[in-house]
Amino acid sequence: MLAGISSTYLRRGLLSSATRSPRLLSSTRLAPSLSQNYAAGMKILAVLYKGGEAAKQEPRLLGTVENQLGIRPWLESRGHEYIVTDDKEGPNSVFQKHIVDAEVLITTPFHPAYVTRDIIEKAKNLKICITAGVGSDHVDLNAAVEKHIQVLEVSGSNVVSVAEHVIMSILLLVRNFVPAHEMIERGDWQVSDIARAAYDLEGKVVGTIGAGRIGYRVLQRLVPFNCKELLYYDYNPLPEEAAKAVGVRRVDDLKDFVSQCDVITVNCPLHEGTRGLVNADLLKHFKKGAWLVNTARGAICDKDAVAEALKSGQLFGYSGDVWNVQPAPKDHIWRTMKNPLGGGNGMVPHYSGTTLDAQQRYAAGTKSILENYLENKPQEPQNIIIGHHGYETKAYGLRK
Repeated sequence: MLAGISSTYLRRGLLSSATRSPRLLSSTRLAPSLSQNYAAGMKILAVLYKGGEAAKQEPRLLGTVENQLGIRPWLESRGHEYIVTDDKEGPNSVFQKHIVDAEVLITTPFHPAYVTRDIIEKAKNLKICITAGVGSDHVDLNAAVEKHIQVLEVSGSNVVSVAEHVIMSILLLVRNFVPAHEMIERGDWQVSDIARAAYDLEGKVVGTIGAGRIGYRVLQRLVPFNCKELLYYDYNPLPEEAAKAVGVRRVDDLKDFVSQCDVITVNCPLHEGTRGLVNADLLKHFKKGAWLVNTARGAICDKDAVAEALKSGQLFGYSGDVWNVQPAPKDHIWRTMKNPLGGGNGMVPHYSGTTLDAQQRYAAGTKSILENYLENKPQEPQNIIIGHHGYETKAYGLRK
């Protein structure tokens, strides 16, 4: 079985901390002695996305460079320098200029600053990376462990937002919505051209790769659609009562799993064990004409293999909001790929987890993590990816 897609990574899982297994609880460590003091006047660097006119008109767009997570007055009142930018590409970028002496880096999954091993080597003063959202694969986590850099994220801040987007994406594909809307925009009206590729979700087999916090919420939201069967693939099983509550069946072989599903949704983190997981070989085992939704990470799915499968009709639809490089290049094949009938593409920019509701949650969570760090208080265990003593989570594979 593939290591690392586990419902046991309970920061994205189902159970409260009181019901976690001893194995997981034992991995959680608190911060060092409170006698350690952090100097005032530190540099905090945030890489956010540019909101433009929308951010000026809507102050609740907290994840933007304009609104800066709403924490500038708070930080500056405490004597800290706060650098906010969207300029992250290349050695002359604002990101690379300031990462050299920044102590804290804040970034989002939606416009990530890619913190490679080379960047970490340059960042001599970096002590903590904070993800304003969920998913920290933009950081070279192994290099961070080696350099004793903490990595934290706002666990659970956007799981509902993403789960809702998954359901929407499934329906967009199954009901052939996008070509129908484009037909109306063109001024045309040919119902048969749309109806020949439109189906009901009821009676279909739907499966999730990964059944943690997002995957399980997707399963919960699928129950009212009366699907023929709900399946999941995860190297650790769901608790019996959780599986029973949604009527889901576990399949422990990935090729067997995909061969049974009409719709597959990817809800697992990106790491060494899941990069390129959905590739040309696995796609051959999909039901011909299946639909695939990926709101996890773009690099989990092989870009060219997905495009070819859609073109041939092996996949009848692909939808999601994550790309293997973000922002995606203008010539990225996922922008324009189609199935043989000219539909099947439900791609959008990465926004499923940055609704206004989610932004409020991850902005507040980022401030809480920062406050704990600045005041040398223990962090909430579910937010810790890498702590003072290495990995504190199983979300990014089975680590020693």
